[in-house]
Amino acid sequence: MYIVNHSRRTEAAFLLFFIFFIFSLARLFYIQFFRSHHLAEIAKKQHHLFIELEPRRGTIYDINLKPQAVNLACDSVYGCPNEIPKKDKEAIIKQLQSLLNLDYSFLKERLSRNKSFIWIARKISPQQSEAIKKLNLKGIGFIKESKRCYPNNYLASQALGFAGLDNKGLEGLELYYDKYLRGESGWAFILRDAHSKKLDIYERIILPKDGYDLILTIDEVIQYIAERELDKVFRNYRARGASIVVMNPHTGEILALANRPTFDQNRHANATPDQIRNRSICDLFEPGSVFKIVTASAALEENKVREEDRFFCENGQYRVANHILHDHRAHGWLVFREVIEQSSNIGICKVAEILGPEIICRYLKLFGFGAKTGIDLPGEIKGMTKDLRTWSKTSIAAIPMGQEIGVTALQLVNAISVIANGGYLMKPYIVKEIRDKQGQTIEVFSSTPVRKVISPETVARIKKILIGVIENGTGKLARNPDILAAGKTGTAQKVEPNGRYSHSKFIASFMGFAPAEDPAIAVVITVDEPRGYYFGGVVSAPVFKNVVADVLRYLKTRQTSGEVLALNEVNAVN
Repeated sequence: MYIVNHSRRTEAAFLLFFIFFIFSLARLFYIQFFRSHHLAEIAKKQHHLFIELEPRRGTIYDINLKPQAVNLACDSVYGCPNEIPKKDKEAIIKQLQSLLNLDYSFLKERLSRNKSFIWIARKISPQQSEAIKKLNLKGIGFIKESKRCYPNNYLASQALGFAGLDNKGLEGLELYYDKYLRGESGWAFILRDAHSKKLDIYERIILPKDGYDLILTIDEVIQYIAERELDKVFRNYRARGASIVVMNPHTGEILALANRPTFDQNRHANATPDQIRNRSICDLFEPGSVFKIVTASAALEENKVREEDRFFCENGQYRVANHILHDHRAHGWLVFREVIEQSSNIGICKVAEILGPEIICRYLKLFGFGAKTGIDLPGEIKGMTKDLRTWSKTSIAAIPMGQEIGVTALQLVNAISVIANGGYLMKPYIVKEIRDKQGQTIEVFSSTPVRKVISPETVARIKKILIGVIENGTGKLARNPDILAAGKTGTAQKVEPNGRYSHSKFIASFMGFAPAEDPAIAVVITVDEPRGYYFGGVVSAPVFKNVVADVLRYLKTRQTSGEVLALNEVNAVN
């Protein structure tokens, strides 16, 4: 009996062992043929870490190769939630919370995910990075990234724009030239040991391709001068906004472009849309009397009027259809050049009546109004002009003196440059060259004439009149005894929501060029809703005077320094 029971127990044990063996064999077969790929992937993930290698974003330089936007190396913190023991997570969350100033619920949610990689904080400070590294937290690692930095903080902020956390351009030149600046990402598989520590051994790697560098037409010194003077007028007159554009009238190169209010590019997350907006190219406004240069140029070019032709300015009141046109100061008889010098609305209206709507519309387009200039910046608008069919009975009086038309500051500087450069409309541009990291030129941008607008003879005649505006007319506060300049003042009433012209809100503007005999720069200043004084000849003309004086002095010094350097090089060779 004992032997029989023993035999049965042996057979049962053998049967159990056999069943277990068959099950194990089946399991092994299943794993080998049906789960091998999945398990191999798990093992691969445990011993391999995929990392995207960030390219170095291109540097932005001014015309003298002074950096305006650069990259700084910094650490970003990541976590591997699957590798952090549950008992340690709470302590790690509290430690990271205090060092990174992050919300507790945010960190808890991130580190509770069933993931092998999550971002915790991007591009932290060196002090934060050092403090976290000292803690040697399990499942917490670092990746080197680059952070966009703007050395001059506020300088040319709307023109340069800024890049986001992932180094993608979001505004300004950073956005417009993003495809050149950003480069191409690389990637690498890094081997890890059994404790998931990186071994600095790359199984496979593709290096990133760095972005190209931009060389601007902007000069840092001229930009500073322009912003300094614009800031003064913006603050002194407690204005709603202000813009300035300085351009080389012969080439279309933008030497400076600034707006107020502005923002710190290194803290762009705190900036408002009003601060970020590039008013110079995307704000539409009626130009007022600065626009009279178009009517005056058309009259001279078409030989409809001569400088000494006399116009009776009706002692300050003139009926056009059902509207009474006024001058800011009553005038009697004025010759044509005095009509422009004294900025008579009635005088320019009578000139426009001689020209007729068709000629005025044609010259509007010739000077570039109602169309984009084509500048290499995002957000430019084309302005607004009225089609001849939509002219009212009073348009013949309104449009020639800068009403019923919408322009930008950039369009105005382009228009005054026509007179400064001999009669050609130029395409403005702000990037001169694109280079790779080895300094090799990828692309070069140069001056592009759009069309001829007026003849050199007309240019000479209108230039003398605009010199008279500063010497004898409404622009006397722009006068510098050492520099002969030409320009035009403008004071435009803003339109209220009800469609009527405001009697308390104005745009004060001035545009001109210097030196008048051989212009080196063209400048436009617009001040939106200045308080106290509001005439362009009072508010904006002094800005022109100060900017021109300092910029021309700087350009002369730079030219002299360049000549001395060239002379020294020649002597060294000899």
